[in-house]
Amino acid sequence: MSLTSHPGSEMDAFQERLARVRARIARAERAHGRPPGSVRLLAVSKTQPTPVLRVAWETGLRAFAESYYQEAVQKIEALAGLGIEWHFIGPIQSNKTRGIAQRFAWVHSVDREKIARRLSEHRPPSMPPLQVCLQVNIDREPTKSGCPPEAVETLARYIAQLPRLRLRGLMTIPAATQDPERQRAAFARVRRLQEHLNAQGLALDTLSMGMSRDLEAAIAEGATVVRIGTALFGPRPPRPRTR
Repeated sequence: MSLTSHPGSEMDAFQERLARVRARIARAERAHGRPPGSVRLLAVSKTQPTPVLRVAWETGLRAFAESYYQEAVQKIEALAGLGIEWHFIGPIQSNKTRGIAQRFAWVHSVDREKIARRLSEHRPPSMPPLQVCLQVNIDREPTKSGCPPEAVETLARYIAQLPRLRLRGLMTIPAATQDPERQRAAFARVRRLQEHLNAQGLALDTLSMGMSRDLEAAIAEGATVVRIGTALFGPRPPRPRTR
């Protein structure tokens, strides 16, 4: 079903999925003593075509997350003027730091000094500081990006002193599991890392953790941002080719 041929039904379907996601977040907040509205929904729109993002925007969503720079640029340009807050959540190549620093409000995937330094150098002085999260590879998976847990404090202190960045907190993507207790255990380790950093004076306020499959466990352990793709948009389409 295409958006252009059935725009009303597509809007209705998206609104239903959005309502279900918001209900899951609200239930988890209540179940774990979190204040209502304390968890922010970030729509993961990578590989979704621009018309689908427009439908999501029309439902009231204003924060979208992308993982592939060239694909994101096309959407940012096509949707300019809508007041969207763009978040970058994917692995960062050195040659993409200038564009990311100039086009995004948030970056959740900073995992090494070189990337942090280049983002700071390329952030235009006319723009507010780039809001960043340090990505932690909490389960030490060799196929995933992220800073190992033992190196988090050193990297956090480095990022915190860069002039055009504001370190907001930590991000993680734990190893996939359907076991809620294992999900919670991984998120709890990240929360304790942030608590340690705050005890050292860093004053971090963001835990970007939890996706469609595990948002309840993440909220139970203190997530302030959940990154939701499939539960909002349905099965992800193939990644479009970009030049």
